[in-house]
Amino acid sequence: QVQLVESGGGLVQAGGSLRLSCAVSGSTFVINAIAWYRQAPGKQRELVAAISSDDSTHYGDSVKGRFTISRANAKNTVYLQMNSLKFEDTAVYYCNLGSLYGSVWYADDYWGQGTQVTVSI
Repeated sequence: QVQLVESGGGLVQAGGSLRLSCAVSGSTFVINAIAWYRQAPGKQRELVAAISSDDSTHYGDSVKGRFTISRANAKNTVYLQMNSLKFEDTAVYYCNLGSLYGSVWYADDYWGQGTQVTVSI
């Protein structure tokens, strides 16, 4: 059974940094594409960043230049380094298994439980 477990969320001041982790089990990680989504209260879930098995990446416009997605195949883990955090980055962050074709993400039905990121002004 495929499982995705996020960690690394917390409370940070605006301008600060956090690194989120998504640990994947029950799947052939090296061939998986993984994405990070976020959902703020009252808003739709939005794609933040995605990385394919060949390390191709895609970022949402609101995080370009501030967030970096990477993967460690030996640890079956994908990371989201978040720098220069803004109040509007406050959300629950989820990782998702899927496919990345160019700049289009196709989500499968595997999601983590989410990790809360709160940015204070």
